[in-house]
Amino acid sequence: MDDVKIGEILLPGDEETQDRREKQVRAKFWPKLKRVASYIPFSRDLVAAYYCAMDPKTPTRVRGVLLAALAYFVLPFDLLPDVFAFVGFSDDIAVLAAALRIIQGHISDRHYQAADTALAADEDLDAAKKT
Repeated sequence: MDDVKIGEILLPGDEETQDRREKQVRAKFWPKLKRVASYIPFSRDLVAAYYCAMDPKTPTRVRGVLLAALAYFVLPFDLLPDVFAFVGFSDDIAVLAAALRIIQGHISDRHYQAADTALAADEDLDAAKKT
C-alpha cells in the first residue's frame, strides 16, 4: 500500500463525515476487536486510539484522523480482507501506524490506562466463560 492511499484514508473529513465514522466505530469497534484481538499485535494501541477518538478533549482534527483509521479497521471492505488472519491486518496496521504518527502525542496516559482496563476486563470475562 502506498503513502498516497494511506493519506487519502486518513483525511479527517468534514463534521458530517466524522459523525458518520464515529457512529460506525462506536457500533462495530468492540465486536470486531473481540473477534480478532488474538490475531493482532497492536490491540493496546488500537484501544487507546479508540479512547482518544472518543475523548471530547481531543482536538477535532486528531479525532478525525483517528476516526478514519478506526473506521478503516472496523469496515469489512479494505485492501486486504481481514479473513486472511495476520496478513489481512497488515493494511490495518499500516493505516493505524500512519494515524498514530500523524497525531503523535495526543494519545495520553489516561487513554492507555483506559485501554489496559478494558483489555484486562475482557480477558477476565473470557477466563470466566471458560470456567
